[in-house]
Amino acid sequence: MKHSGTLFLLLTTLLFSCKENKNTSYLPESTGAINSMVAVVDNELWRGHVGDSIRKHFAAPIVGMPMDEPLFSIDQIDPRFFTGSIRNTRSILYVTKDSLDLAHIKKDMYASPQRVGVIKGTTNSEILENLNIKAPEIIESFRSVEVAAAQKRFERSLNKGTVLEDEFGISLKIPSIYKVGKHENNFVWIDREIHKGTANILVYAMPGDSFNNQETLVRDIVAMRDSIGEKYIPGPDVAGKVTYMRTEPAYAPFIYPTEIGGLKGVEVRGLWDIKNYPMAGPFLTYILNDKENDRKLVLEGFVFAPATEKRNDVFELEAILKTLRFGQVAN
Repeated sequence: MKHSGTLFLLLTTLLFSCKENKNTSYLPESTGAINSMVAVVDNELWRGHVGDSIRKHFAAPIVGMPMDEPLFSIDQIDPRFFTGSIRNTRSILYVTKDSLDLAHIKKDMYASPQRVGVIKGTTNSEILENLNIKAPEIIESFRSVEVAAAQKRFERSLNKGTVLEDEFGISLKIPSIYKVGKHENNFVWIDREIHKGTANILVYAMPGDSFNNQETLVRDIVAMRDSIGEKYIPGPDVAGKVTYMRTEPAYAPFIYPTEIGGLKGVEVRGLWDIKNYPMAGPFLTYILNDKENDRKLVLEGFVFAPATEKRNDVFELEAILKTLRFGQVAN
């Protein structure tokens, strides 16, 4: 009888495991434009302080951009109409007044991949408190699933070139629309045309003992970028003037800790301009501590697109740079 009970337990466990996997596999694919989200919230709450708080957190201006652009484009819907295909949206924020006071994140509730941030409270004050506490974590989870969705889209048609592997021993999943524009010793420039401009990727390396002084970190990063710009990225010809890409001197870049491809380092966001010429745009730089190769590996994306929104172009570059691997491109 003891063996029979054990066998029954194993069969039951296997049955529920299969059922769970089966249900997960049956989830529809999530939908939604990149960097968009649905806020499921009562119309009255949306028009008041709760709606203001949602917009403050989730539509906050992205740092390091030449003009204000929101983290997410938000579509608000009343809970009564949260049915059908709208539930398959990739990033959902569900905010409601309830008998419970809680805030959490759910994964793949209606579709996959999907993140649902849930904020509840018995009063408006509790809802606002939960929003303020949980919003940063929800934003990070939304951004992660958005990056993954963008990277999945790249895989439809990848650039098969080996220039990065040959020069640096690394690979990035880069859409085939990007082409190598310049390749010199310890420097690769890859770009593509976008609406009214270009999206660009730079890869180079610095000595392993670079950027070891925290007190001069910002100044050292600016000096590095400016020297690379002067050497490799000239501006338009202007009589009697030297032009090249540099870090916009009027704005200090934003710096955050990061880890990509198993390497720790910093993320730098800011504005570039052309010395002695009216041209500028946003940049995103990762400086990674590659101890094994005694170097600081630098991955940079920058966008030139005058008088247009650039959020999604910079985001695409971020998603590409975050595919960093050593060796060949992983399929």
